[in-house]
Amino acid sequence: MNQEDYDIVVVGCGMAGLAAGLRATELGASVGILEKAPKEHRGGHTRFTESFRIPSADLDIDAEFNVPDYSTADFYRDIMNVTNYRADPDLADRVAKGSVEVFEWLTDHGIEWEYQAPHPGYTAGRVWLHGEDMVDEIVDILDERDCDIFYEAEARSIVRNDEGRVTGVKARVKGERTYFEGDATILAAGDYGSSKEQRTRYYGPGYGNMKVRGSRYNTGEAVHAAIDAGAKTDGEWGDAHMALIDAESPDAEGGITRIDGYQYGLIINHDGERFEDEGQDSRAHTYAKFGRRIFEQPYHEAFIVVDSKVVDDVAHMGPGRPVTGDSIEELANRLGIKDVEQTVETVEEYNAACDPGEYKPNELDGNSTKGLDLPKSNWALPLDEPPYTGYPVTGGMTFAFGGVAINDDAEVLDTRDDPIPGLFGAGNSTGGLFYNNYPGGTGLTNAAVFGYVAGESSVEFIE
Repeated sequence: MNQEDYDIVVVGCGMAGLAAGLRATELGASVGILEKAPKEHRGGHTRFTESFRIPSADLDIDAEFNVPDYSTADFYRDIMNVTNYRADPDLADRVAKGSVEVFEWLTDHGIEWEYQAPHPGYTAGRVWLHGEDMVDEIVDILDERDCDIFYEAEARSIVRNDEGRVTGVKARVKGERTYFEGDATILAAGDYGSSKEQRTRYYGPGYGNMKVRGSRYNTGEAVHAAIDAGAKTDGEWGDAHMALIDAESPDAEGGITRIDGYQYGLIINHDGERFEDEGQDSRAHTYAKFGRRIFEQPYHEAFIVVDSKVVDDVAHMGPGRPVTGDSIEELANRLGIKDVEQTVETVEEYNAACDPGEYKPNELDGNSTKGLDLPKSNWALPLDEPPYTGYPVTGGMTFAFGGVAINDDAEVLDTRDDPIPGLFGAGNSTGGLFYNNYPGGTGLTNAAVFGYVAGESSVEFIE
């Protein structure tokens, strides 16, 4: 068996692993990073991301934000609200407060952001980025430091000595058995959501066929290796960030193929029925859970329907093409909806329940329906100005909500809730932060914050 020796071994080369490596080398440690993917596909789900949620009100950055008054308190409250207060409050607090320092730290390292959102409708502080470019930028920095990245390196087991301390990782590097010995190990390998078998196991029959938005390599081996080594599980293993995406998105690695602006129209299934309050909250607080609801519909498909009043507020980023019609009946036929008659009836009943005031697309405008069993709580405008436009959509796997348990110092916990000596965790390999839903842009922030914390905690551990 080959052997490599480092102060710290990092499993994963996405935002969590890169932030951990960046911070650990900054503090003087030697680091070996294991990347399961080939070099040209490095970066995990981070490679496909586009946004980073930040408390813009608390940043010392000379920039103009879309939402300048979004604070750490707002950030914390959003995490707790959208998870129905099931999120671990200590983890949520660490992400919200730590995001200020980590964002400024990344900015100081030369990471470039776009400070104005590319489309409207956001109610939280965010910056925008190109994930692949950010991965490249951080790797370039690490190349100048005491850090080696091993590609096609799949972690298979985490080694503990007789005293219980983690002493390294056994992996396959381009097929060859290799032992990476380290004084500390950081688990930052992403989630298990790209595994067909595990999607079926944790979410149910049919979920093996769900499209994967990010990396095809996030299949959970490293997470299960940590569990086999004694790590406690945490989070909602039966749920995930499943986004609303274009139905013609590729089966894997499609990246950003969302259709935003659905909240301004209706979402109708093949039975011609609505099944969710489209206007219950802002897009950033619903798109990650609507994907699952859509995937549960007949044929794993539904249709966004808007009229000419709001079509310009829809941001279509998928490979498919919108479909238009001069009547709802014509549109439904062109979309291939199975029950056209019920679709027409659903729209007519909805229109009769609308009595809107001023339409405000960038805030919860209070325009709600009256008398419907399934209300629409905001942006309830009648569909009455042709041409009508429809977008076929489905659900897309982004990342799973289950993982190993950590504390707010990024120490991985065992089943007695004690830290496992020498094992740290960050990003989507960990659980406890997201349940049922997800505030948009928080995944990358969580990975960066806890990657930074894991890098710092692991150096403190070995000193």
